[in-house]
Amino acid sequence: MLQSNKPSLLIVDDDPLITDTLSFVLSRDFDVFVADSRAQVKSLLTQLGSTPQLALIDLGLPPMPHKPDEGFHLIGDLLGIAPNIKILVLSGQNDEVNARHARALGAIDFVGKPCEPQQIKALLFSALKILDAEREADIEVPAVRCCIVGNSFKLDKLRQQVSQYANAPFPVLIEGESGSGKELVAAGLHQNANRAHKPYLALNCAAISPTLVEPTLFGYCKGAFTGAVNNRAGYFEEASEGTLFLDEVGELPLELQAKLLRVLENGEYQRVGETQSRISHARVIAATNRDLRQEIKAGRFRADLYHRLSVFEIRVPPLRELGADRLELLEYFRLFYAREAEMTAFVLDAAATELWMDYHFPGNVRELRNIVIRLTTKYPGQQVGFEQLEAELDTDIAPAADNLMPGDGKALSEVARKHLQTMANFHLDITLKEWEKSYVDAALALTHGNLSKAAKMLGINRTTLYSRMQNYRHECEST
Repeated sequence: MLQSNKPSLLIVDDDPLITDTLSFVLSRDFDVFVADSRAQVKSLLTQLGSTPQLALIDLGLPPMPHKPDEGFHLIGDLLGIAPNIKILVLSGQNDEVNARHARALGAIDFVGKPCEPQQIKALLFSALKILDAEREADIEVPAVRCCIVGNSFKLDKLRQQVSQYANAPFPVLIEGESGSGKELVAAGLHQNANRAHKPYLALNCAAISPTLVEPTLFGYCKGAFTGAVNNRAGYFEEASEGTLFLDEVGELPLELQAKLLRVLENGEYQRVGETQSRISHARVIAATNRDLRQEIKAGRFRADLYHRLSVFEIRVPPLRELGADRLELLEYFRLFYAREAEMTAFVLDAAATELWMDYHFPGNVRELRNIVIRLTTKYPGQQVGFEQLEAELDTDIAPAADNLMPGDGKALSEVARKHLQTMANFHLDITLKEWEKSYVDAALALTHGNLSKAAKMLGINRTTLYSRMQNYRHECEST
């Protein structure tokens, strides 16, 4: 368990010379934990029972030390377990493509080897300061405003759902891509409810060993298993009449899904090793970046549990769907991090602002926030131009939309490949509908709403266009 007063740091590198050197230098200021592979990280986190605050990882890890794939996957693993962890990438593969992709996935920065340990220490302390500021903001800022910054229709709808569902006693299922802010929406549901003064407990189902999920959720009695030296309450008991947030609920083993279903149906559960039934009054909120409907078809998730969890459903939209909200979020984080760092905020010039609005943000709000942090550190009080901003973006992940033509099969296939590699919760039907709706919206804008001209531009007849517009409207109203 992480119990020291020092900030905790995970170092992942398969070169013992590097890990030994960094451990020696950094252990004076940090509680250092070392792993040499992605698999060893998972084992280590299981032993620790929680995730370190900071991570310093190499991209070239076994079994493919000359490729960055394992390192990229590890970034996703860590952020999936602990969304607030600050990751610094240290890599001998010092090329701009890998640096941009690592930052897009959620790393706060990329440092090429060789690098002076003192420089790494300074970067880690800077990351720690950011982490502390974010924690304070979560306490000080009203929940809905904190987690939902923007004025688009989709975010207005999200705010309405948080307000509408907050006081209901029924479960809520939050769906959305990695980095989109599902855990903040869950906190908003609790903090805007009449049970806000009650406990709020969160468990990431992907963060701990499957064998530990049951005793963590339901508790255990003395002697129930090796190491159970005392009776202990679980999360359902400790949450009392408050809220229990189950993040990455799609990772729950099937045998535990049945026990969770029982709690949701009648409130009953048992501590491990105990026959006495207990009753939970906790409100359950669950989140996932998986498509649970597909998981049901694959036999990995129970249909009855899905229907019980999804009494209310909230979809957190990806950042690429939020239009001008990207500027709202830029302004919010730009001023926040400048204030916390006691610096003057940077400003984007016109060309950089246009690039910002054109960028697709594959890492969602988490990536946007990290970009702002880096710009705040590098260009305090300065005007940031196109080239300076472009250096912080993962523009290689997909070609610009202007360069794509419907007949260019090779280019479109490349976009599809990269899209599938980077999207955690891809839906073909939804993606195709979004493309179709984008073309319809563009045609209507170009023809100033003239249906006949827009239909001609799209190569369909007017009644077909009208029918599809009605479908979009009905889908929007039904969700």
